[in-house]
Amino acid sequence: MFEPSNAQKAYLLRQKRDRQLVFAARILIFLGFLALWEISARLGWIDSFIFSSPSQIAKTFRDMCLDHSLFSHIGITLTETLLSFFFVVILGIGVSVLMWLFPRLSRIMEPYLVVLNSLPKSALAPLLIVWLGANERTIIVAGMSVAIFGSILNLYTGFTEVDPEKLKLIATLGGNKKDELFKIVLPASIPLILSVMKVNIGLCLVGVIIGEFIGAREGLGYLIIYGSQTFKLTWVLMSIVILCVIAMVLYGILAFIEKRYMKHV
Repeated sequence: MFEPSNAQKAYLLRQKRDRQLVFAARILIFLGFLALWEISARLGWIDSFIFSSPSQIAKTFRDMCLDHSLFSHIGITLTETLLSFFFVVILGIGVSVLMWLFPRLSRIMEPYLVVLNSLPKSALAPLLIVWLGANERTIIVAGMSVAIFGSILNLYTGFTEVDPEKLKLIATLGGNKKDELFKIVLPASIPLILSVMKVNIGLCLVGVIIGEFIGAREGLGYLIIYGSQTFKLTWVLMSIVILCVIAMVLYGILAFIEKRYMKHV
């Protein structure tokens, strides 16, 4: 069995200490921010009615958990986000494959995709509500609209940048486009697909919240709008904190999957 040298052990130890230092610094900054926020609210340095405080947010979270009203809002937003993310992944890969298989189609569609990707999606949400109605389907479409066009562009670009020598080898051996796709392009693009998925999960969450702002009666986006209109600003801040946690958890799951895949490649 290979025994690492003293220099290697020292290097690994430094790397471990560096990771621990970074993690400890992150925790200290976060705790310091919470402490400063709480102290400022208690001492009157900031208006606790407007800025709330960590203790008020925690109390509101506990009360809403006890009456089970919060779980339905979290569940609805999470379900809409996951559904929009699922459709973005399927449609993103599917349309990108079609564009790669048919280069003429890609030349026709590319300018439209660029324009749609650049369009502020908050401008589309009111139209979607009018066209599709104020329902869950509309909010899922709003979530998809934020991520789908950029996803297609990024995946298609990645597909076209696959090593051309490998594609020539497949063609030399008598393979066709299908063989190139399933034996070269898709396997080589898995890291790219996972990377795009990590970005898309956050974008889908943003799109869902935009949709809930305008046409929902449930969900964390609805809580934010309702809380701001009724000056229940603790609800607003609590919902934002929950959204941050959801985004971190979903991103962390995809990052873990990517790390496991890269480790076994």
